[in-house]
Amino acid sequence: MALLLGLTAALAWGIHDLCVRQVSQGTGIFASLLAVLVFGTILVAPVSLWAWDHPRGDMALPLGLASGVLFGLAAIAHYKAFSIGPVRLVAPIIGAYPALSVGWAVYSGTPVSGLQWLAVLTIIAGVGYVARSSDHGDGAGTTGSAILWSVLAGSGFAVTFAVGQAAAAEGGELALLAPTRIAAFVTVLTIALLGRVPIWAGSAQIKVLALMGFLDAIALGSVLSAGSFPNPELASVLAATFGLITVLLAALFLRERMTAAQWAAVMIVFVAIGYLAL
Repeated sequence: MALLLGLTAALAWGIHDLCVRQVSQGTGIFASLLAVLVFGTILVAPVSLWAWDHPRGDMALPLGLASGVLFGLAAIAHYKAFSIGPVRLVAPIIGAYPALSVGWAVYSGTPVSGLQWLAVLTIIAGVGYVARSSDHGDGAGTTGSAILWSVLAGSGFAVTFAVGQAAAAEGGELALLAPTRIAAFVTVLTIALLGRVPIWAGSAQIKVLALMGFLDAIALGSVLSAGSFPNPELASVLAATFGLITVLLAALFLRERMTAAQWAAVMIVFVAIGYLAL
C-alpha cells in the first residue's frame, strides 16, 4: 500500500510541478502557494471533519501540526527553487530527499537491505539523469541560489514526511489532513506578512491554482497516510519520482524531446520501483 501511495503522490506532484514555474513567476511565490494551500484545505476539510472522532494517539495532532509547519517551510523553498532554476538542476536535488528518509528509517530501527539501498540510489540517480539532461526550463536565475533553495526544499520534505508519518502512525491520519494544511498556510502567511510580499493571486490563474491545490493535497495526503502501513519510507522514496514524472509529462503533452538514453533511464527507474514492490 505504501508503494501505491508513493506512486500516487509522484504523479500528482509531477503534474503540479508542470505548473509551478510559470505560475510562481507570473503570480509570485507566496501568492501562488497560499492559493494552492487554501484550495487544498477546502478539498480535505470535509474528510477531516468526517474522521475527527476516529481514535488516535495523544501525539497525533501535535505531530500533524508540526509536519504542517515544516511542509510550509519546505514548500516555500520548493517554489523558490523552481522559479529561479532550471528543472534539470532543481528536480534532482529536491528528489534526493529519500536518502534522508531511508536513513531515518534505519535510525528508527526499520530494517533496510543492501538491495533496497541500491534500488533507492538507482531511483535517485535515474531521476537526476533525466531531469539534468533535459532541456526543460530556461535556466534563469543564479545557479548557487537555485541549489541552496533546492537543498532546503529536499531536506524540508524529508523531515516533513518523517514527522507526518509518525503522526499517522498514532492513528487518525484522515482527521489530520486539514490541520496539517492549515498549519502550513499559517506558516507561509506569517512569513509573507513579515516580508511584506504580495499574497493575493490574480483571477487569471485561479483555475490553475485550484488544480494545483487539489494535486498537492492528494500528494501530501498520500505520503502522510503511508505512516499507518508497513515500510512508510517507500512512499517517500517513490514520491521523489515526481521530477521524472514531470519530464515524462512534458515529453508526452508538451512534445519535449526525449533521447534514447533518457528513455533508458526511465525504464531503469521503474525496474527499481518494481523491485521495491516485491
